[in-house]
Amino acid sequence: MAFLSRVGTFALGRISGSIKTGFAYNGIRGFSSKSPKDRLTVLCILDGWGYREQESNNSVLLANTPNYDAMYGYAKQRCRSSLLWACEKHVGLPEGQIGNSEVGHMNIGAGRVVYQDICTIDNAVKEGSLPTAEALVNHIEALKKSGGTCHLLGLVSPGGVHALQNHIAALANAVNAAGVPVVIHAFTDGRDVPPQDVIHTMPEFIESLDDGIAFGTVIGRYYAMDRDNRWERVGTAYDAMVSAKGVAKGCSNPMDAIKQSYDADTGDEFILPTVIGDYSGMKDGDGVLMANFRADRAREILLALADPEPSPDLQLGSERAAQPKFANVCGMVKYSDRHEKWMGQPIFPEKDIQKPLGEVAADHGLTQLRIAETEKYPHVTFFFNGGREVPFENEDRILVPSPKVATYDLQPEMSCPEVAEKLCEAIDSGKYNLVIVNFANPDMVGHTGFLDAAIKSVEACDDALGKLIESVKKQNGSLIVTADHGNCETMWDDEIDEPHTAHTLNRVACILNDFSGDERDLKLNDGALCDLAPTVCELLGIQQPEEMTGTSLIRKD
Repeated sequence: MAFLSRVGTFALGRISGSIKTGFAYNGIRGFSSKSPKDRLTVLCILDGWGYREQESNNSVLLANTPNYDAMYGYAKQRCRSSLLWACEKHVGLPEGQIGNSEVGHMNIGAGRVVYQDICTIDNAVKEGSLPTAEALVNHIEALKKSGGTCHLLGLVSPGGVHALQNHIAALANAVNAAGVPVVIHAFTDGRDVPPQDVIHTMPEFIESLDDGIAFGTVIGRYYAMDRDNRWERVGTAYDAMVSAKGVAKGCSNPMDAIKQSYDADTGDEFILPTVIGDYSGMKDGDGVLMANFRADRAREILLALADPEPSPDLQLGSERAAQPKFANVCGMVKYSDRHEKWMGQPIFPEKDIQKPLGEVAADHGLTQLRIAETEKYPHVTFFFNGGREVPFENEDRILVPSPKVATYDLQPEMSCPEVAEKLCEAIDSGKYNLVIVNFANPDMVGHTGFLDAAIKSVEACDDALGKLIESVKKQNGSLIVTADHGNCETMWDDEIDEPHTAHTLNRVACILNDFSGDERDLKLNDGALCDLAPTVCELLGIQQPEEMTGTSLIRKD
């Protein structure tokens, strides 16, 4: 085991070796007769912290992490650690599909495998039923009546995390076949796929489009898919799409825009908003069709384009053109309750997830806290709660702003120290029975492809873990440390010999720490993310509902 090679030997619950000592363990002792309302369980999600034994380009193993090493080493020797699947069929995704934060948190919170929209959409495309979807038919009819153009937005990528390019092509061809003009606004990836991947995949996408379908803009996701209220970025994408005012110009087709960006040593994620050919912008009576099936990074650009109360930071109507009066705005999925008010029913309505962990805790009268920085706040709230915006009873939420830097390698700790401080204050208050915390920086910095920065992000998390463990110990609580998917454990792609910026198919570790003073020994099985909520239920001493089909990781032998 690669982790154990770094931690030295154990002596009376403490670790001695060449690295500095982490913290002291008292051992794990099982359950007593304590009421659930007298218990504390903390679920700590280290976002993008995957398990990989090879040390090469592995920021987890290359970092100095005395607290994590001590925790993992102690748990490993006592069978209180395990490995969890976080991708493919284990989280409701197709074979070969990497997991992501939205999917991971939804599976963790639901306590069951949640089959994802990507599979439902794939089936509709393959079966040919997509053109008959009610919301899409309504979109087409509205544009026929207004005589407008369908502006189709989406991430043109085979990555499958936020969108799939074959889904976008299927939408474009369906609308075009119905006699409505289609203009594609292609967002480029470079994050869930290699940094300069679109030069290879765009030709196939163009080839899949029927005659008559045009391109309006090519825009890197850094601008078009922000989720951190960086409205200056969103505004440049807005200008290109609405007013045909691109930062980059002179490109007659998407391939020209890509090559121009590469000539400037800029990867796909950061392609400047570029107007294609003679595209002249959006007009009253046009429509917007969003192809992304993951909500978090589709929200802001849609808010800018069509929300009745857009952010004042955009300065619409003064510094920027006012919003067009669209005949219809439609999307693949529901993006939020706020969006639903003016978008109406999506092409693929949301699944109704009954009895997620948050609801079960509320049913038992337990107090909850959800805490994360901006980049991952929707994941510990909306996605963890099965797509529910409104908190459950006795559910508190703390949002810590993410730092305002251009890219997170410039501040690899992000807001981890601030999250840890507020987290420990909340735990020390003794108010909560269930705490869900996400540390965002291993994933967000892992996406930059910079190994040194990723190492620093991991070390910042380790510092936070040390503080968290001490707070949980003082409250005689239980702590599960895990991740939602892999990322920062693989920072180089040997096959293409360039930085690896995407998620991975690696499993994630699950580590159980118990300081409750109970008397039964606890050991863990391997499993999947869907098994975490049942495990938390068992630690809290509450009944797992029948809707949760996952299995507690705690061994019964």
